[in-house]
Amino acid sequence: MDDLNAIMTPGMLVRHPDRPEWGVGQVQSNSAGKVTVNFRGEGKIVIDSFRVGLMPVFDD
Repeated sequence: MDDLNAIMTPGMLVRHPDRPEWGVGQVQSNSAGKVTVNFRGEGKIVIDSFRVGLMPVFDD
């Protein structure tokens, strides 16, 4: 399986493709297929990069 978020680095802004209500989140860390993101509408969430591909945000 591929790490869908391998390019994500701390500070990047992202959205969860299946949870638009969470709003924009900021990547806190990315290690061993786990990305920790602090979402405005949900708080800190750990994402499994082998199951969910986060969407980068460039216009927020």
